[in-house]
Amino acid sequence: MSIRIESLLEGARRASGTVVIIDVFRAFTTAAVALARSADRIVMVAEVADALELRRRGQGQICMGEVGGLAPPGFDFGNSPHELSTAEVRGKTIIQRTGAGTQGIVAAAGAMRLYAGALVTASATARAVRHGSPPEVSLVAMGNRAIARTDEDELCAMHLRNLLEGRPGDPQAVRRVILAGGEAPTFGDPTGPHRRRADLDMALDIDRYDFAIRVTLEEGRPIGRMERAS
Repeated sequence: MSIRIESLLEGARRASGTVVIIDVFRAFTTAAVALARSADRIVMVAEVADALELRRRGQGQICMGEVGGLAPPGFDFGNSPHELSTAEVRGKTIIQRTGAGTQGIVAAAGAMRLYAGALVTASATARAVRHGSPPEVSLVAMGNRAIARTDEDELCAMHLRNLLEGRPGDPQAVRRVILAGGEAPTFGDPTGPHRRRADLDMALDIDRYDFAIRVTLEEGRPIGRMERAS
């Protein structure tokens, strides 16, 4: 298995083989929470207008996500795993738009098999990827707005590489390094109330869930669902 780490939107466009698009803060942590709360599926889009139009046409019931960290007008939820942790989403189709994670999913046109990754699903994602015995794996750290690298996504990619190569990794070390700087101090800052401290705690709860988020194309749109592999 050949594994390479890519970054940002250009990395998503270059990615090939089995691809994991990584967004720890907070897109694919939030998506995992929604699926754990029995959402049926998540339609991932690049534009706010696409999300609202799909909901208007009855192809989803809930719009969630962000522009500049805030829920756009007309969206039901922002990009907050804590907010989704009490939301009633059972059986619903969610339409998600974010500035990094879903942009990478849409851009990963070269993927033979595609996953949305975060620390909360790290070990399950590694199991799912290994289960397919891919000759080539691309791990893409999407960063801030898909244009600037961030500690949490780059470290998640390295942690996934360790797991895929048969090493146990060190989840607590990963967590400590992320908490030491980068984006972590912005959570809980009263000047940015959309970045809750509870979101940070949930995003760094490594292996919180025992499923991966597999993304498949259906009628030309990427759809995320739970996938479990032994």
